[in-house]
Amino acid sequence: MLVHGVAWDRPAAEDRPSAGMPDGGSPALRLRAPSGEPRDVPLAVGGRLGFRVLDGLWCLGHSKVRGPQERLHVPCPDAAPAERGRQCGPCFARDDFRLMHDFHRGGSVPAGLRSYLMQPHWLYLATFAGGATKVGTASSVRKWQRLAEQGAVRASYVAHAEDGRVVRILEDLVTQELGTVQLVRSAAKAASLLEPLADVELSAINKRAAARTRELLDGLALGGFSTVEEDWQRPAVADEACGVFDSRRRHPYPQAFDGGDHGFTVRSLSGATALVSLPGEESGFIAGLGALKGRRIEFGHYCTEVPALQDSLF
Repeated sequence: MLVHGVAWDRPAAEDRPSAGMPDGGSPALRLRAPSGEPRDVPLAVGGRLGFRVLDGLWCLGHSKVRGPQERLHVPCPDAAPAERGRQCGPCFARDDFRLMHDFHRGGSVPAGLRSYLMQPHWLYLATFAGGATKVGTASSVRKWQRLAEQGAVRASYVAHAEDGRVVRILEDLVTQELGTVQLVRSAAKAASLLEPLADVELSAINKRAAARTRELLDGLALGGFSTVEEDWQRPAVADEACGVFDSRRRHPYPQAFDGGDHGFTVRSLSGATALVSLPGEESGFIAGLGALKGRRIEFGHYCTEVPALQDSLF
């Protein structure tokens, strides 16, 4: 099975609180069989995952966008090794989404991608476990999932734009004027979960960043958007990973996901980073499952070799 990453599905309407914002979510390891058939393996709290990672890093294919809510994934026709990120050269060249980043600067895009980009979008500020904060965008149809997949601990929506062109202009302005980054690397997100800041502190950091951003946006002579004040609701399954009610010491997961046997129990999940348990150990381990993207795995009764640990007594 070829791993395509960790995906989050929006909760069903009946699972959301009365305010209308989701607090659940269903994370899963997204896979494709050699035949091209998709398969999702749930990453449920208390669920056990056992697999062996095979050699190599492989192309994930490319996407064709047909409309605001319709996209087609095309598996790599050559099942080729990855060359650029998680794609081979030909699939990278065919991927519609690679064109979206220059759309607001006058770049040409296919009709399907244009219709996707011209739908309403949201501008958000996301804060991660170590306090790093980024500005980002999400389409209306992926408003909640985008932040769940990012692994935010706290986040605020600061603007609603009429289309993807306007929202990306706003995103660039926030970076230029306030210095807010547009990228926090996956490895940094995972590392910050080893010693997450207190939830109340992260909330304060995010609220300050959101207030500064709204102040900037309110002073712009630019149409096509309105500032908003709305908090993102973190999925409940992420709480323990984010340190909300778990003060026990954590350790980095002891093996890289570029090979070998792995087996653990999922305790919590924030974005693509899992807090897992290993047999015979009370401590939790922070495992960056995003590193499995582009790897081929086979499932079975495999176990992670448990290292010798000596937690501090003080």
